[in-house]
Amino acid sequence: MGYVLIALIGGFASILANKGVAVFNDGLRPIVPEYLEGRMDKKALAATSFALSFGLVIGFGIPVSIAATIILIHSVLLGTDIIGTWSPAGKKGLIIAGVVGALYGIGIMVGLQVIVDVFAKLPVNFLSDLGKVGDPIIAAFAVFPAVVVGYQYGVKHGIFTLVASFIVRQIVQYYGVFNIGDSKISLNPEGMALLAGMIIMIVYATREKSDSKALDYKGLFGDRVARIKKNVIWLAIMGGLVAAATSYGLVAGDPISLNLLKDGKTAEAALTAFARGIGFIPLVATTALATGVYGPVGMTFVFVVGILTKNFILAFILGAVVIFLEVQLLELLAKMLDKFPGMRKAGDNIRTAMSKVLEVALLVGGMIAANAIAPKLGFFIVVGLYVLNKSSKKPIVDMAVGPVGAILVGVLVNVLSLIGLYH
Repeated sequence: MGYVLIALIGGFASILANKGVAVFNDGLRPIVPEYLEGRMDKKALAATSFALSFGLVIGFGIPVSIAATIILIHSVLLGTDIIGTWSPAGKKGLIIAGVVGALYGIGIMVGLQVIVDVFAKLPVNFLSDLGKVGDPIIAAFAVFPAVVVGYQYGVKHGIFTLVASFIVRQIVQYYGVFNIGDSKISLNPEGMALLAGMIIMIVYATREKSDSKALDYKGLFGDRVARIKKNVIWLAIMGGLVAAATSYGLVAGDPISLNLLKDGKTAEAALTAFARGIGFIPLVATTALATGVYGPVGMTFVFVVGILTKNFILAFILGAVVIFLEVQLLELLAKMLDKFPGMRKAGDNIRTAMSKVLEVALLVGGMIAANAIAPKLGFFIVVGLYVLNKSSKKPIVDMAVGPVGAILVGVLVNVLSLIGLYH
């Protein structure tokens, strides 16, 4: 049953990623609409997904899983993000994603240590450093509401929004930890900064005078959440599978609860998972509203259900219900936001701001990762690629240059090492 569950999770999550319905990596979620809406091609999305996730699989997910004999869900779902985005579009792609994702899930269960050992034998093991590509994304993404306000209402108002988001972030950074029994709720500073910025953006929008057309208008948030709601059954099934696998003792949602489960401390693990879920509500909810892309584990409360439910079939049912309710709450929030007439004007600005912010964040992330892999040489190559790409007859999308450059640096230093030109 363990192999069946992990295969279903791997296959199903890969299909959801292929369809652009749900991805696990918080940094990838804002990028998916760029592909879905035609501003990024499939190859660029796939390369970006690989650069964002693969280093985390090898450097974080798998090592934690090996140490505890319970699979950290990151090991599976970061990999399925890559599989889903690399698989072709259309029905053929769905089949490929499902089959490869299922095999990957089983492979993770069977051969965790083998994967780590294989990459450790590279002359220069660059995969952990490659994960740095995603470091700036969530932090930078929290800036986009300020950029929207700046576009729509002037730079002074944009600066005000940015400063307010910054203050919220710093307060949460140092005072956003609360104790519940022996567990801690740690609010995500970037998630709260993003939430604060979006609230200010909406306040600005509500100051515009209402008219009858605006009241009938289905705004950006409604469109985004309608897309999530359209796929709620598949998301609910995914949530049910993760809850069932957690109940079966197969996976865990974070390293702390994973180690508590390993030691048989079920109640403490459930409380830790619950606290983590509360801390991530702002980040998951705001990125879902802004992008129309959800996470395969939602707001992570499915792990709490799995830990507390001894019967994996009951856990499946309850996990599906949890995801369903999460989506309904998103819809209620979107309906409320879309009553603001200023959202009609903000729609294009939101898309433009997200694109610009992510372009800069991915370029910076690619440069950081490339320099970590090969100091100074990494900067040289990524900057050179970015500038030359501007003059290319068939340029790749700017957003993909940083991740592609970082991957290229990793491959290049291994080749140079083999021929004696790098050590």
